[in-house]
Amino acid sequence: MATDLFKAPDYYNLDDLLSEEHIMVRDATRDWVKRSISPIIEEACQKAEFPKQIVSGLGEIGAFGPYIPEEYGGAGLDQISYGLIMQELERGDSGVRSTASVQSSLVMYPIYKYGNEEQRKKYLPKLASGEHLGCFGLTEPNHGSNPSGMETNFKDLGDHYLLNGAKMWISNAPFADIAIVWAKSEENRIHGLIVERGMEGFSTPETHNKWSLRASATGELVFDNVKVPKENLLANKSGLGAPLGCLDSARFGIAWGAIGAAMDCYDTALRYSKERIQFDKPIGAFQLQQKKLAEMITEITKAQLLTFRLGQLRNEGRATSAQISMAKRNNVDMAMTIARDARQMLGGMGITGEYPIMRHMMNLESVVTYEGTHDIHLLITGMDVTGFNAFK
Repeated sequence: MATDLFKAPDYYNLDDLLSEEHIMVRDATRDWVKRSISPIIEEACQKAEFPKQIVSGLGEIGAFGPYIPEEYGGAGLDQISYGLIMQELERGDSGVRSTASVQSSLVMYPIYKYGNEEQRKKYLPKLASGEHLGCFGLTEPNHGSNPSGMETNFKDLGDHYLLNGAKMWISNAPFADIAIVWAKSEENRIHGLIVERGMEGFSTPETHNKWSLRASATGELVFDNVKVPKENLLANKSGLGAPLGCLDSARFGIAWGAIGAAMDCYDTALRYSKERIQFDKPIGAFQLQQKKLAEMITEITKAQLLTFRLGQLRNEGRATSAQISMAKRNNVDMAMTIARDARQMLGGMGITGEYPIMRHMMNLESVVTYEGTHDIHLLITGMDVTGFNAFK
């Protein structure tokens, strides 16, 4: 079993900008990842199994809904704390961060923000502790980047709603206790519904044969005349803006998480460059390898500054969706480049499970696509700066 020797880079002394609480939260998550994720994650990925034993631990360290108020089971932390938790979890594995990110931003957030008090008290405490897990149903077989075209729908049958349709590429789906499902009403308006496992006609087939996010469970949500109680409607917001508001929170977490993956690849390559001897000296003494490492730490530092400022804006309620898109796109692209360069520095060893780099590379191929593809986020930024909509 490999020993986790990770040492986080902080080239611009960014810890000086963090509060004592930020550092305590981050370090607690970092220590938990070293104890609970690093020793088991390579085997889990090789077997393509989600390590369900980590769920209770994620709840214990406050990784589920950390910014949700304490009265509902959350930790009542700020947005920078949430980002730091996501950074450390993705340093361990993108799939682990996905589990926490979905639970926090795509399940707990909409219940807290768009639900009523009864729904908050019923669902949030169990989700915060990890007793229950949730998933988020927006993407469909025929509608990914264009969620407004969704075909999943529900009808009002008096004492309940009748839900039909399907969702795919859903993290946590195979074992989720509840699903936040976005569907169109008879008035063609998008609403959120809380669908519970065990409801007749609701199934969650698992997606197999993935080369990416292998330690994360992915599946479909299928609704065949599912009777959903009317009290399960998230009534405080409707329209496409409702699920997109959830995605803003999730994308913010991804922007931080990608830094964690990049840090792990950089730290691995840096250590290897000092130990691997070729032509009678460490490969880190060669100019081309130093070029790679210098570019890696530069890009990580830029991404850290970007997300820290974004976290401040989120805390103040001033961050725009376009700003979040920029950070998500930039940081994931940065992490992918660093993973590729780090893999090359390790040569053949870089493709083995003895080191984490190839696993991060494969995971990031999903992260760059989900919750807004690289190209879609570019267009969001383009529309924001020009005022012209290139989507139509």
